[in-house]
Amino acid sequence: MATALPTTDRLDRLAEKHRSTLDQALATIRTRAYWSPYPEHPKAYGEGGSLDAAAGLAAHKAVLNTRFELDQPGTDGWTGGEVSPYGPELGIEYPHADIDVLLPAMRAGTAAWRDAGAETRALVCLEILSRISARTHEFAHAVMHTSGQAFMMAFQAGGPHAQDRGLEAVAYAYEEQTRTPAGRADWSKPQGKRDPLELSKEFTPVGRGIALVIGCNTFPTWNGYPGLFASLATGNPVLVKPHPRAVLPLALTVSVAREVLAENGFDPNLVALAVERPGEGIAKTLAVRPEVRIIDYTGSTEFGDWLEANARQAQVYTEKAGVNTVVVDSTDNYKGMLANLAFSLSLYSGQMCTTPQNLLIPRDGITTDQGPKSYDEVVADLAASVGGLLGDDARANGLLGALVNPDVKARLEAAAGLGEVALASREVVNPDFPDAVVRTPVIVKLDGSKPDAQAAYFSECFGPVSFAVSVDSTADALELLRRTVREKGAMTVGAYTTSAETERAVEEVCLEESAQLSLNLTGGVYVNQTAAFSDFHGSGGNPAANAALCDGAFVSNRFRVVEVRRQA
Repeated sequence: MATALPTTDRLDRLAEKHRSTLDQALATIRTRAYWSPYPEHPKAYGEGGSLDAAAGLAAHKAVLNTRFELDQPGTDGWTGGEVSPYGPELGIEYPHADIDVLLPAMRAGTAAWRDAGAETRALVCLEILSRISARTHEFAHAVMHTSGQAFMMAFQAGGPHAQDRGLEAVAYAYEEQTRTPAGRADWSKPQGKRDPLELSKEFTPVGRGIALVIGCNTFPTWNGYPGLFASLATGNPVLVKPHPRAVLPLALTVSVAREVLAENGFDPNLVALAVERPGEGIAKTLAVRPEVRIIDYTGSTEFGDWLEANARQAQVYTEKAGVNTVVVDSTDNYKGMLANLAFSLSLYSGQMCTTPQNLLIPRDGITTDQGPKSYDEVVADLAASVGGLLGDDARANGLLGALVNPDVKARLEAAAGLGEVALASREVVNPDFPDAVVRTPVIVKLDGSKPDAQAAYFSECFGPVSFAVSVDSTADALELLRRTVREKGAMTVGAYTTSAETERAVEEVCLEESAQLSLNLTGGVYVNQTAAFSDFHGSGGNPAANAALCDGAFVSNRFRVVEVRRQA
């Protein structure tokens, strides 16, 4: 690693490079306007240079079939085994850590990191993000070949959008830490004729301890960066435990973070990687270690509930499963509604925590700008819209990506037996990756009043599976929506209506049950997409997640303010 610069020089350099970006991020989380410092388009990274597409692909290929060196303390062996959802084995071995050695080493640099202050920590985090951004093409291939996302989605969601979420977390962390004045504050209380009582007070944000990030398979960077950067920016060392199928994107992240920390005079062990051997299951072991005081987790409800119940020594932030619902009451843009829903159901084969699952449609049909449409017509037209969107295999591959694991394929195949199939799933061949498992979505019709149907649509079926649920009325749809969010949780809710009264009723349900709502989306914004600095991902107020990405609550309990009083 590079030699650290002198303290004054490095701080001046970081401030000159990143302070304006931090200021803009702070302003944007207040205005909720659109802004991003990280380019979305691949060509923005230049052509024929060290950051372009060819260089990114070459860098990705160079790491395959190698040992990923991190120079971490306590390395007691090597492990790996990632296989791309597109077929190839990655062949990468990662250091396996002796936790009893690594955790104490991570704590050694905490005091210097604490004493650096909120601004320096934020600027160092922005430098890490800047270097990750410069390697976005490389990260895109890493995300693609661990998550199964198509390349463009891996580039955007795994690159700039993930970096946005990391920066957003840093901005909130800085804002929360600086609410209390840093440094010395003089306190004087008048005592009438007597001399006033005078004290000198200092207030220091102090991290809780080691933060554990438990990575997910589908969005390793997008879901991993908020917790990682929120904890690091608030003074905590961060141990990253990737999903065993998606190690590479977070290993690259840890490598960059360690490099930047060392160059700026901090202990690189403030960020470390914990990769498990096959079947080792170290997440449970790490989660209850007394040194671990913060946990960020994205994944199944079962393990999220276990963390919340058992990791009692830690502040636990979870994003779990939910049943996302769309209420279809009426529309003045029938074609736009169908196109918007078709894209939402198809993107990344429905392997997003925000993808709609249940479409609640009155059995007597809906009113549209094309005249009345029966339940059967709405479902048939939606099936035709999805079929048209994915009819061309090249376009289908670009939208669907690959199924991330065999469990998704099994759920997809089982869904066809749950009811009448309105749209059958079909296999799509990817000519570049013939071993990829690519499937179009299935849409199943269910009668919402039947108990056997309720068992199907009232459980999350993660993947390219949607249920067109017939209900007696829009009022019944709203009651089912309320029950679903309250009992099962939802990351997203959508609704289509031309009625102001119905719109208010849907909004009231979502306000009361703390669910994020999208109304009448018919253009290029979709219910399963959120924008950092503006949209909140999850609410933290229903069973799908106990935190939102990102708000003040997501960062404020990662540190405490410790006061030192001195007699003046």
